[in-house]
Amino acid sequence: MIKAAVIGATGYAGAELVRLLTGHPEVELSTLCSRQYAQKPFSEVYPAFAGTVDRVCEAVDVEHIAEKADVVFTALPHKIPMEIVPRLLHQGLRVIDLSADFRFKDAKTYEAYYEPHLAKDLLEKAVYGLSEIYGDKIRGADLIGNPGCYPTCSMLPLIPLIKAGLIDPDTFIIDAKSGVSGAGRGLSLATQFCQVNDSFKAYKVSAHRHTPEIEAILSETAGRPVVVGFTPHLVPMSRGMLCTIYAEMDDDIDETRVRECLVDAYAKSPFVRIMQPATFPETLQVKGTNYCDIGFTIDARVGRIKLISVIDNLVKGAAGQAVQNFNLMFDAKETAGLDGVSWPI
Repeated sequence: MIKAAVIGATGYAGAELVRLLTGHPEVELSTLCSRQYAQKPFSEVYPAFAGTVDRVCEAVDVEHIAEKADVVFTALPHKIPMEIVPRLLHQGLRVIDLSADFRFKDAKTYEAYYEPHLAKDLLEKAVYGLSEIYGDKIRGADLIGNPGCYPTCSMLPLIPLIKAGLIDPDTFIIDAKSGVSGAGRGLSLATQFCQVNDSFKAYKVSAHRHTPEIEAILSETAGRPVVVGFTPHLVPMSRGMLCTIYAEMDDDIDETRVRECLVDAYAKSPFVRIMQPATFPETLQVKGTNYCDIGFTIDARVGRIKLISVIDNLVKGAAGQAVQNFNLMFDAKETAGLDGVSWPI
């Protein structure tokens, strides 16, 4: 059994990690850390885990974690991991970080949207954890920068089409919607029930921190700078994400070529499903799972393709992809701990 620790176990992504790892056939949860709930049983924070995960949460002690774990998942707000991760690596641990701290190769880009980086020397070492795209690099990595939810949902439909030259990278518009859990468990007026119920709004318009992450990976894919128009929206549901993506393409490209490209690209990817023609995904069909479902149509009248993708923002957009990366890192079956079907309602 591989011993795993979760730092930040009582946040939404952390709790989802605990749920998934508890059912993983090759994992022993050795340590759960929480700043806010140290010395409290995990099942007291999340009663749904009563009798299943009653382990007492601990304060972060790197040396103590190193004695009990082989791998550490850091599910913490940005800035905190960059202070802890170097110490974890020094102890010989492998790390999967769910914050933005190790997603960027360019420290200046990170600092333009976040704050000064305290572990710049690790940015080249870190592997971006978009599992279907960087699987070969993930397998040999000691440090994974787990992608954001919006980038995962946005880029999985786009990357194969960019590589095949089927769409124009200068024309991308991403219209994205997320459930409230994407904002995390911290208290905020903007995410209180009365603020989000019966409402639907755009937020951080032209200023969302996932924009440079998307642009960095798509630019690497295209081999030249890519700028996207990205607008996130908050919808009154707990979890789920849907991205509607627009791109221009040549007149001679038809739906058959696009479908063949996507199907071929993800033929060996157990968690990406390409919808049947004239069928489009909805968030309910991936709820609680690690799937990304993709549908598309070509609007010949305006010369654009419309791609629609859905994920569960807490699973494929966070904890599930982290577990998928763990499976790749430790040469486990890629679907281990992630092979449950979606909730029907």
